[in-house]
Formats: sequence, C-alpha cells, structure tokens
Amino acid sequence: MTNDYKGKILISAPDASGDIFSRSVVLIIEHNEKGSFGLILNKKNPELSGSFKRIFGFETNVYEGGPISHDMVFFIVKGKKITSSFTDIDKEYYMTDDIDSILEAVFEKKFPIENVKIFAGYSGWSAHQLEEEVEHKLWKVVSYEGIDYTQHNDANLWKNLMKDLGGENLIWANSPEDIHQN
Repeated sequence: MTNDYKGKILISAPDASGDIFSRSVVLIIEHNEKGSFGLILNKKNPELSGSFKRIFGFETNVYEGGPISHDMVFFIVKGKKITSSFTDIDKEYYMTDDIDSILEAVFEKKFPIENVKIFAGYSGWSAHQLEEEVEHKLWKVVSYEGIDYTQHNDANLWKNLMKDLGGENLIWANSPEDIHQN
C-alpha cells in the first residue's frame, strides 16, 4: 500500500454518470491493504430523513453513506465518546454504528443532535481499488482542515471544495449539475 487515504477527503471528478458518486465528497475512515471504507458527506436522503422523524420524533437529516448496505446505519459524532465501539476520525470526531448508545445520548440530552450526522450505507473499495480509481483520476484526494463533518453541507460542499482547488476545477464548480445543459 503506497498511499494512506485514512482521514482524507475524496472529491469526485466531474462526470455525467448521475450515480451516487457524481459530485460527491467522501471522508475515508479506514484504508488498509484489505480495502477502504468511507462515508459520503454531501448526499442527503429526504425519504430516510422523513422516516427518521416519524420513528424517533425529532427532525434530523439522514445521508447516503454510499451504495453498500443501506440497512446499516453509521454516525459521525463531534465531541465526547459515549460508546466503546468507535473509530477515531481525528481529535474532535469519531464514527460509530452503535445506534443504541447514540440515540440514548440524544434523548438524554448528553449532547445535541447537531453534533451527530447519520448515514445509511457506506462506500467501500476492495484492495487496491481506490488506488486505481485515484490513478485514473476519478477522485481528487485532499487533506482538508476545517470541515465540520456533522454540518448539513449537502448542497454546496462539492462545489466549494472544487473552487478551493482552483484552476480547471473552477469550470466544473460553476457548471450545472447536468453538464448536458451547459
């Protein structure tokens, strides 16, 4: 394994595919010789968000973590660790799939729901698959300080990161989502 993508942000290359990875921003949480695991930060799912509100009685957004295992739920949490089952992202954030502990903490007001981002499913790559996709320029890999992983930043995150990259990326940042309309 030549590159360590753990903790890095993947910014999808502009394309016309229209699939879940089109204009997506993925946080890589695990990366090793067996493969990679990440969550898409900017693809809100209105249907799942509505279901969550009906079931749990409070409003929050649920995001598409990726195309794999939509029956699995993951949380990125800012702040205090309230479960022993977690993966550190950095000093301020961690990821867990411990739904019971997270919901209990929210209901008991141990931390606000604003400190939690909920994901259905995940993004995964087999051994060396991510490296090949990066080599084929399907992803731009960046270390990015200052992203609030729990912020509801679905609409403009990809566009803003492309603008930050500058150069030819500015053209794509300002193009319509359906590039055929350009």
